[in-house]
Amino acid sequence: MSQRKIIHCDCDCFYAAVEMRDDPSLREVALAVGGDGGRGVVATCNYAARAYGVRSAMTMSEAHRLCPDLVVVPPDMARYRQVSRQVMGIFRDYTPLVEPLSVDEAFLDVSETELFQGSATLIARDIRRRVREEVGITVSAGVAGNKFLAKVASDWNKPDGLFVVLPEAADDFVRALPIERLFGVGKVTANRLHELGVSTCNDLQAWSREQLAERFGRLGLRLYEMSRGIDPRPVVVSRPTKSISVERTYGRDLPTLAACEAALDELVTDLALRLKRKGENKPMHKLFVKLRFSDFSTHTQERIRNLTVLPQREDFLPLLRELYGDARRPVRLLGLGVRYRVDEPGEAVQLRLFD
Repeated sequence: MSQRKIIHCDCDCFYAAVEMRDDPSLREVALAVGGDGGRGVVATCNYAARAYGVRSAMTMSEAHRLCPDLVVVPPDMARYRQVSRQVMGIFRDYTPLVEPLSVDEAFLDVSETELFQGSATLIARDIRRRVREEVGITVSAGVAGNKFLAKVASDWNKPDGLFVVLPEAADDFVRALPIERLFGVGKVTANRLHELGVSTCNDLQAWSREQLAERFGRLGLRLYEMSRGIDPRPVVVSRPTKSISVERTYGRDLPTLAACEAALDELVTDLALRLKRKGENKPMHKLFVKLRFSDFSTHTQERIRNLTVLPQREDFLPLLRELYGDARRPVRLLGLGVRYRVDEPGEAVQLRLFD
């Protein structure tokens, strides 16, 4: 762990931060970015709104209930993309090993850099300074010997914070972590762990790999590693493209299968545009359809179809009909896409965040 130096940088309430930067009148109000219609959701919100319990992915109606004075602005993705490019450009001034996770966060491997005498802490401080001065928003950063610990650390002193997990302190830091801090541990898994008498990683370390795998499957193996601070994953600048998809949440539920079938045309057109932009030349291995019903239950149906040409509406119709079945429930979200076979090391391609 002492040989690797990983920084995780995470822009604070990114969309909201850009809005507050560009409109100073928004800095002193509870602000949310997202759709404000009947089906609108919170894309992100500032910390004044979070004080009322408003959170990302919350319905806007619930956000207004928690915070009646909430100010809502629609997202401006073109502007956010431009700011993201500026931030990522700053990251790459320090190392070419940058792995963007989304438009507002990334891992940086600075193990081999000679900047600041090789100090990851000083590099993180300078990155935060430059983003604040040149971009006008704030970034929180975590520094550690691997990606897992760096990501946990970046959230430790949010907003506008820096937290460093020194190699000699890593074991104690991990043991004290509440299980809720582990990725993949939501309310259901946390409750199951609490029922087993597990509240911290120190408690979790008493369980063997086999015991955790038996109770939690693949997640159990990750729990075993995370509770010990183990994460050998490298910072990956490029990776295989596994799938390309499009989906749409409708302002009014699609009431029948026939309505879903009618909505396919537009989605197939959107998918074709995405496939052309990506420029993938390898054969498509599978097609899939995704439905989210009005009760928020979500289901996916896929089928092997080794296509070398753009899929058509008729290719998705059997999947849609099979997935919908006799549900007789309104549909709030419809999606479709393709999956590629990713089993050759030479198929790695540079990810493009904005495709």
